[in-house]
Amino acid sequence: MTLQITDATLDEVLQTDKLVLIDFWAEWCGPCKMISPIIDEIAKEYQDRVVVGKVDVDNNDETTAKYRIRGIPTVLFIKNGEVVDKVVSAAPKSLFTEKIDKLL
Repeated sequence: MTLQITDATLDEVLQTDKLVLIDFWAEWCGPCKMISPIIDEIAKEYQDRVVVGKVDVDNNDETTAKYRIRGIPTVLFIKNGEVVDKVVSAAPKSLFTEKIDKLL
């Protein structure tokens, strides 16, 4: 299941010892809509090993600023509270799963 992460819930989400994948997106963003189904598939396929969430940049200024998100979609890979990798722009599912597999 893909979590809807907000400024208020980010710290709680990051408390896990699992890999965290966060998709920064907006409703008006075409490329964001292209990767949204991919992110949802990844959430299902890796549900026991990875926490997958989405942050709406229009409604969560603090989180967007904290990670210095300048373009969307941006997908961050976070381990132990630290960003360990990222993908900026739409990309094929294989790129995301390769990065996840390397980080697990």
